[in-house]
Amino acid sequence: MQPFFNLIRWKNLVMIIIAQVLIKYAFFEHFQTFTTLSNLGFIFLVLATVCLAAAGNIINDIYDVETDTINKPDRVLIGKQISEKAAYNLFFAFNIIGIILGFCLSYMIGKSSYFTIFVFISISLYIYASYLKGTVLFGNILISLLVAMSLLIVAIFDLLPVMITENRAFQLVFFDKIFDYAIFAFLINLVREVIKDIQDVDGDYKAGMHTLPIVLGRERATKIAFALSMIPIGAVIYFMATYLYQDVLAISYFLLCIIAPLIYATIKIFGAEHMKDYKHISSIYKLIMFLGILSLLLYPFIFKLSTNV
Repeated sequence: MQPFFNLIRWKNLVMIIIAQVLIKYAFFEHFQTFTTLSNLGFIFLVLATVCLAAAGNIINDIYDVETDTINKPDRVLIGKQISEKAAYNLFFAFNIIGIILGFCLSYMIGKSSYFTIFVFISISLYIYASYLKGTVLFGNILISLLVAMSLLIVAIFDLLPVMITENRAFQLVFFDKIFDYAIFAFLINLVREVIKDIQDVDGDYKAGMHTLPIVLGRERATKIAFALSMIPIGAVIYFMATYLYQDVLAISYFLLCIIAPLIYATIKIFGAEHMKDYKHISSIYKLIMFLGILSLLLYPFIFKLSTNV
């Protein structure tokens, strides 16, 4: 079973589950927002998201066999521990389950058109793995948008269907806050994707890809990654100054667990030379993403029920 769990990137899937659970129960439900999803509906949403993400991870591994053989030979699963045919079967199975669950969920809440979101995610993950991953920034941007969507989709399905004129202002406060978190996820993942491209440049080059470090060179790509790394720092500082400046607990958490690691990662990018440096930086950004998600636990303690959340 271990190869299977490694293939679907179970740790990443757990992070998605934690993020969606915190958005639903530590944020929306705690502040008694007008929500659409019952517990069963929310389970459908989580399972649909996780299934599509698992399918995306599988197809990514299938198309990455050549590059991973060079970059990460000890972590190649397709063709060694799992056959390509079995991997494709799993890819189709997870996609079908995810889309069916998405259709059922959309029907349950009376928003059949929302079903197209799951179809879009499924198609986008395939296009990313099969083509866009090997292009300059387009693949990085697309996969970062999909990471952001894994957060925003909870607000789309839980808040929007019950939004009416009378509660619109109240609902938008919470939707906007999750949108801020989605932007944060997009920025963090975008920097991490560029870092990973630099880390994997040797295998990507031999596979005929045209990623940023291949087209511009590793040194220039590192400078671009350094510049991009400054954006989430500025964004988080703006978020703190706008929403959290009155609360010592929130400011302390964001300074210690978000800003400090972001600055550390930026400094490491500036001095990165070896592949192990880029691997370390990538891990730091993954940790920052997780700590950012955990900050949702702060809201029940630092804010009272109001439209100024």
